Amino acid sequence: MKAAVLHQLGEVPRYEDFPDPIPEKGQLLIHMKAAAIKNLDKARASGRHYASHRELPVVVGIDGVGLLEDGRRVYTTGLSGMIAEKALIWPASALPIPEELSDATAAALPNAVMGAALALLHRAGLKAGMVVLVNGATGVTGRLAVQLARFYGASRIIATGRNTESLEKLKTLGADEVISLRQDDEQISHQLKALHTATPIDVVIDYLWGRPMEVLLKTLTGSSVSHFSHPVRIVTVGSMAGESISLSSGSLRSSAIELLGSGLGSLSPEAFRQMNTEILPNLFKLAASGKLEFETEVRPLSDVAAAWEEEIAPGQRLVIQIS
Repeated sequence: MKAAVLHQLGEVPRYEDFPDPIPEKGQLLIHMKAAAIKNLDKARASGRHYASHRELPVVVGIDGVGLLEDGRRVYTTGLSGMIAEKALIWPASALPIPEELSDATAAALPNAVMGAALALLHRAGLKAGMVVLVNGATGVTGRLAVQLARFYGASRIIATGRNTESLEKLKTLGADEVISLRQDDEQISHQLKALHTATPIDVVIDYLWGRPMEVLLKTLTGSSVSHFSHPVRIVTVGSMAGESISLSSGSLRSSAIELLGSGLGSLSPEAFRQMNTEILPNLFKLAASGKLEFETEVRPLSDVAAAWEEEIAPGQRLVIQIS
């Protein structure tokens, strides 16, 4: 079979022949149609991730869309690499896809759902009527988080980001206010403080960390006692602006801020069960009906090496079309 094969950590996967996977007892063979290239895929291939590939050569790709032997089209995670013509899966992991939903969207949406829906519902505890700030909302997952915050009943949504065009687009996707992170720290803090005073922020979903989070924390702790009494739950999902921040102990002791993370190690088995049985099926239907906007950039499997290093427009997910 043809596949995206990684020979050395830190290198780019190559389009080449690879032995067909052979199912063992209880496993199914799936004929792949599409698989997204995500930051996690690249991190594992780079050797810098705790779950980096240990045996080489290996087919890359964690999840995707394909056809089972009985003809059913499903989204699933793989027991073998998924950016290939064939892969192995457990039957229980196969999730049916609405007929109207494209292979590309079905392949790309689930990873963003984990970073948006599970962060909002399971880590932030979002309730209808809450005010939500999405910090770093111009990326794929941040853009989805804005839409889902509205879908799940947020009363007001604030979005931050650096890309001016993407920020304007967010206003059509559910954001009530947008803040450009291209401004200096004082301007950003002034806007945040004004919005927090008018409609106190309940939840922050953060995809940036680094300096933007330091500015945000300083603003939310502020100097007014009224700010301290309002609980703010901050959930960090990514660290696009840096892996570390400077945070004083007094900032947390003097405020009602909670800091949490959302990711594979912090989410419960119940969260993943709900994602597969309720959240993802519902969002597949929402996307199929055109009520959820999600953009993809599609490349053929034969171009995987070039696509792996390609710069994709903000808010789009790269998908490899396999068949």
